[in-house]
Amino acid sequence: MTSFFKTPIEFLKGLGPQKAAHINKELGIFTYADLLQHYPFRYEDRTKFYKVRELNAEMSNVQVKGQIRSKQLIGAGRKQRLAVQFADETGIMELVWFSGINWISPKLRTGVDYVVYGQPKRFGSKYTMAHPELEILTPAVSQNEFLQPVYSTTETLRKRYLDSKAIFKFQKTLLKEAYNRIPETLPPHILQQYGFLAKRDAVVQIHVPKNQQLLQKARFRMKFDEFFFMQLRLLMQKKVRLEKFKGQLLQKTDLLTEFYQSHLPFDLTGAQKKVIKEIFSDFKSGKQMNRLLQGDVGSGKTIVAFISALIAIDSGAQVALMAPTQILANQHYEGLKEFADKIGVTIALLTGSTKTKARREIHENLKSGELKILVGTHALLEEVVQFQNLGLAIVDEQHRYGVAQRARLWKKNENFVPHVLIMTATPIPRTLSMSVYGDLDISIIDELPKGRKPIKTIHQYDANRLKLNGFLKKEIEKGRQVYVVYPLIEESEKLDLKDLMDGYESIARSFPEYPISIVHGKMKAADKDFEMARFVKGETKLMVATTVIEVGVNVPNASVMVIENAERFGLAQLHQLRGRVGRGAEQSYCVLVTSYKLSKEARTRVETMVRTTDGFEIAQVDMNLRGPGDMMGTQQSGQLDLLIGDLREDEPILSIARQSAQAIIAKDPNLESEENALIRRQVENQKKKNLNWSRIS
Repeated sequence: MTSFFKTPIEFLKGLGPQKAAHINKELGIFTYADLLQHYPFRYEDRTKFYKVRELNAEMSNVQVKGQIRSKQLIGAGRKQRLAVQFADETGIMELVWFSGINWISPKLRTGVDYVVYGQPKRFGSKYTMAHPELEILTPAVSQNEFLQPVYSTTETLRKRYLDSKAIFKFQKTLLKEAYNRIPETLPPHILQQYGFLAKRDAVVQIHVPKNQQLLQKARFRMKFDEFFFMQLRLLMQKKVRLEKFKGQLLQKTDLLTEFYQSHLPFDLTGAQKKVIKEIFSDFKSGKQMNRLLQGDVGSGKTIVAFISALIAIDSGAQVALMAPTQILANQHYEGLKEFADKIGVTIALLTGSTKTKARREIHENLKSGELKILVGTHALLEEVVQFQNLGLAIVDEQHRYGVAQRARLWKKNENFVPHVLIMTATPIPRTLSMSVYGDLDISIIDELPKGRKPIKTIHQYDANRLKLNGFLKKEIEKGRQVYVVYPLIEESEKLDLKDLMDGYESIARSFPEYPISIVHGKMKAADKDFEMARFVKGETKLMVATTVIEVGVNVPNASVMVIENAERFGLAQLHQLRGRVGRGAEQSYCVLVTSYKLSKEARTRVETMVRTTDGFEIAQVDMNLRGPGDMMGTQQSGQLDLLIGDLREDEPILSIARQSAQAIIAKDPNLESEENALIRRQVENQKKKNLNWSRIS
């Protein structure tokens, strides 16, 4: 059975080696299984024929039976068009071609019955159809009692007559041979619970749907399959990890009690307390923790990480905190050192710019166990960095690291895999966290610390520059500070220094009485740090910068973030930048400055930022705009590997698929029972090959 689906497509009747080679190259379709899983991306309703008199301008594409009465060429040169009078017994409409005239004209014959398909448009007193599809009416065509699938193809394939219709023809040929060979993958109790079509019927109805109702049932079944096997894979990975990796017991809380009683400068929010309980529960379980901590910029993730570190240190372990950039590593170090010094815990910073002597000292103290917390960048992954007993690894913004990099950190303890806490300030939509991070436990800090006022976000056009400058002056006169951020040109990853320098000069002219800092990625680290430090101390009132400050300094006195050319930033970036202000008790503002000319997508981004500060809502809009793969970045988008499911619109299906997978794993963790034999067979067929276990094979 499996070998049939591995058959190269060149052996399909009517296809052959030449066409197969083009389809291999253009669509990545090599086998019968690949072709069956090349699903239509939309459908055209060919189940109904309209009369000319029934047409109206509100209709999308429709099909009409009739005959050609006459045809004529109108105009000359580039403006030439072919106009065809097409009629049925109820009236006349006009078919028009503006290109491909020499190819189509000889094929059009009067007195022959045709079916035309296209969108009717009202033009004066009659209807026209531009570049319609047209075929001779045969008994087979007149009995088109299904929705016509439309398949993605390419210009190269279309030139070789391998268009959507040709692919559909191949699919129909293959379905006849494949139907009885398509294996069922779900047990009867799940099929009955959701009223699913059999797998083979679902595959047929995806490609040749008789009506909308059967198409919806088929799509529901196939999407469920895909999400179900994805969740099964993630849950089984998690089960293997929990069985294979025992967790170091971390349960002493004396240090923590002392910190709470004597040194904690503010009350923790309810959300922070809940997350700390979840982490402590993992530490005591004897199983290795793998937890994702989500929370907006400024929600207090770092203090939660420090409290977790205190439990680990008190229990005789060491802690590593890895951040993706030197600026962020510095910020974490400065923030944590203040607390660590108070409680008498040793802490050090290790980055690419750490001097050799300090580096040697860190290595020695780490190995002896004297150094308890090491904060750093990728430098932590070097072979020479060896811990006496690494018990907790905290990773900030882990999507910036590859899998192999993270694995090197996990191997820093020979006796136990360290507990892992991953922190992200990029809120992740629920569907994405259930899929990409489905094998992690997830904690969310969805509450800002007391006394924080929501940031007010304002959209201003370039033309209102004087009004904006007046507002900034008032804020500076109140003793506040201002960020002005310019974008990078992402494609080349080079700074648009002209924009930045022009902006700097313009601000210097508008604010001659105030000192200004400037920071960009082309500056030496020392110069950057010097400028940042001046701003932090309040010596400069405005900071003109590129996105290097997206994950950077924490300045409670900075109350205004101006983002120039805001239309050139993605939503996640805009949200991160906005989070740089609003750190103090004063009202903070984010001003998005754009030109009047905005694309539809850019307008949606700006309107979303103005409307809400809820990171999860912003993340959902971001995913709707960009798609889940782009949102994940190249490191992990491969994990999605979806053929038909869509994380943007299929959350209800994903949720029930996850619940079904959880119920099966809870009852039969190794899929040993007879009722799960079909699931077990599918998993075993796919385990070695693809990430997507729902594939036909």
